[in-house]
Amino acid sequence: MAKGKRSKGNNYVSQGQRPNVRKDIRKGLRRDYLANQLDVALNKSAAWKAGKAVFLTIPNPNKNETNKRFIRVPAKEVWGNPNNVFKMSTSG
Repeated sequence: MAKGKRSKGNNYVSQGQRPNVRKDIRKGLRRDYLANQLDVALNKSAAWKAGKAVFLTIPNPNKNETNKRFIRVPAKEVWGNPNNVFKMSTSG
């Protein structure tokens, strides 16, 4: 098997091993984002409409499971299929 040519010059690609932002700043930004429930809901809704795998945390309907107060379920189970939702047309 023949060896290919080696590239020369500035072709360095980072392996992404370490973050370039301090940990306390990243944690603070994440806390601020998660505290704003409207932003989280809007992002989840947009991802659901785009067909991504979105999960929601809802109260557990089975009250006998006292060790699991909340459960994580796919948004398609709660909101349905985003492609089948009624869409209002803009043409008159």
